[in-house]
Amino acid sequence: MADDSRTEDSSGVFGSYRSYAAIGDSFTEGVGDLGPDGTYVGWADRFAVLLDDRMPEHSFRYANLAIRGRLLDQIVAEQVPRAKELAADLVTFCAGGNDIIRPGSDPDDVAERFERAVADLTGAVGTVMVTTGIDTRELPVLRRLRGKIATYNAHVWAIAHRYNCPVLDLWSLKSVQDRRAWGPDRLHLSPEGHTRVALRAAQVLGLEVPADPDQPWPPPPPRGPLEVRRDDIQWAREHLVPWIGRRLRGESSGDHVAAKRPDLLPL
Repeated sequence: MADDSRTEDSSGVFGSYRSYAAIGDSFTEGVGDLGPDGTYVGWADRFAVLLDDRMPEHSFRYANLAIRGRLLDQIVAEQVPRAKELAADLVTFCAGGNDIIRPGSDPDDVAERFERAVADLTGAVGTVMVTTGIDTRELPVLRRLRGKIATYNAHVWAIAHRYNCPVLDLWSLKSVQDRRAWGPDRLHLSPEGHTRVALRAAQVLGLEVPADPDQPWPPPPPRGPLEVRRDDIQWAREHLVPWIGRRLRGESSGDHVAAKRPDLLPL
């Protein structure tokens, strides 16, 4: 069992953690949020900074085990054992999205396997924060999967209740439904989208944040139908066709990719 070094305020909300490990797929790795050194940043890294700001200098440690393209069973086999070894005070667990978008997948079955992993984690680490899927109603690529995502989210909430897990509820985060919260591939968040998720994660733990993650976007510039069609054609050529090609070849964007922060280290 991890050493419970968290502090609890008068409201009963845990707000201080000396260590944090993130597990998941491309969303948690930070794809779409490219840093100046050519590596991905992402919401988990940004969230770690917010946690670090609350701790004495050099006392906070952070690991990010997430790898793009990973399915739930791969995350459970590869990342959950490492997260248990690290025994961080806080673990964020976001998984199942790549399973849900696959044709013929069953969100009930995915949720059963997700729950087994949550049960395993909660017995070995401090707090496990679970994450719901985003409401895809306004997203052209993913809107047809909205029903499956909603079903899976309902399971995630029920699992969180059974294991006393805080929930990073992205379905209710309206700001990430805006197209500007998404990158050019329309499958991963933009830097601003990742920033808003990090702020919401901090709010879930009761932390004060420097900005409202759900503050409205400014009015979008007008776009004519020809411009929209041109963007759609470019997106299909640069992102959709390669994505389909990888699926047909049985390849993943995460093949030969290693975790960017496999150990708990100071920021």
